[in-house]
Amino acid sequence: MRATRFLAAMAAVLLVLACANQKEPAERAVAQVEASLSQFRSDAEQYAADELKGVDESIARLKGELASKNYKAVVMQTPNVASTVAALKESVARKKAEAADMLAAAQQEWAELSTHVPEMVSKLQAKVDSLARSRRFPKGLDKAGFEAAKADFEAMKSTWAEATAEFSSGMATNGVRGARIVKAKDGELVEKLRA
Repeated sequence: MRATRFLAAMAAVLLVLACANQKEPAERAVAQVEASLSQFRSDAEQYAADELKGVDESIARLKGELASKNYKAVVMQTPNVASTVAALKESVARKKAEAADMLAAAQQEWAELSTHVPEMVSKLQAKVDSLARSRRFPKGLDKAGFEAAKADFEAMKSTWAEATAEFSSGMATNGVRGARIVKAKDGELVEKLRA
């Protein structure tokens, strides 16, 4: 009986020691995963928010296991979470590079558009003003059609102003998208007014 109690006590001591031996590696593993993620968290929030949410949930589960003193589970699960963090880091780097490439392309396209679109708008404005003064419209265009074309022209100028503001505020791709709309609309109006 005494021997049984002694063995049970020894088993309990060994279990406590085993858990204590795994506590430090478990805490260190969680800290390393968190430190690794903190190095690129702000980029992850910007470029891969959904993926980041999943990684945060995995880390929260690890911390829950750590709080429950289930150190063995923490030590066993940490490599999977660490590989998920590494995959997220690669994904963020790829998406960040793609965004930089898109920005460079948008800036290059904007350089061309910002030269040509104002010239097109200016020529079209001269044609609209000329037709308004003369009150003689090209064949197939009546007064109602001219008024509609003028309204389209005003909308086009407004779109150009918005595109310029967006580009200036750092939303280059939106600015370019707006400039493309203006360029296409200019072609339609030139045809309509036979400018």
